[in-house]
Amino acid sequence: MIDYLDGLISDHFNIMMIRILTALVLSGLIGFERELKNHSAGFRTHILVGVGACLMMLLSLYGFEAFIELYDNIRFDPARIPSYVISGIGFLGAGTIIVNGMTIRGLTTAASIWTVAGLGLVVGAGMYAAAVFTTFIILLSLIFLNNFEKLFRKEKSHRIEITALPGLKLDHIVSAIESYSLAIKQVEIERIDDEMRHIVVKIEPNKNLDWIALFEDISKIEFVKNISERQ
Repeated sequence: MIDYLDGLISDHFNIMMIRILTALVLSGLIGFERELKNHSAGFRTHILVGVGACLMMLLSLYGFEAFIELYDNIRFDPARIPSYVISGIGFLGAGTIIVNGMTIRGLTTAASIWTVAGLGLVVGAGMYAAAVFTTFIILLSLIFLNNFEKLFRKEKSHRIEITALPGLKLDHIVSAIESYSLAIKQVEIERIDDEMRHIVVKIEPNKNLDWIALFEDISKIEFVKNISERQ
């Protein structure tokens, strides 16, 4: 039984286990930050990407040793599998990007997924110091630089989202909003089906705005079924 287990467990199993666990911890730290901010790709996704990339790197390094020892004409190319991981992970990252009109969300999460795949490959290759340092830089960028950017970034516009029947006259919505001295930046209309329309009105931020009163006035307009606000 012991001989059978020895045949199943590679000589490099301890190294592989340490590297996979290291990839799990480092990827989990980045995924946890994304989870706290309620992004689509969070804790589990980042762990799976990081551990999976680490596994692919371990396969590239140790998975073909037996064949190399048996056959003299087999060449060792440890970069082949990792190169496919780097290019293939882009499809997963693209799935986190959401385009809504002129607004694009998810780019940072897509970049973090791609970077976590790189972390997994680096850990799989045994470059622990580089992996830990990179994780620190990534977390620093995600947590602190986001607050630093807000000091120089203009305040985002507010989005008023309205669900209405086809009979709604848009000028009634515009008049209600402008009556509160609000500047309209953009208006988008999307047809949900034959019975419903989705209208998005982007306005300049106004700290003194009475949202309750504005929503009350808009809700009184004929054919308006639902109204909400987002930043």
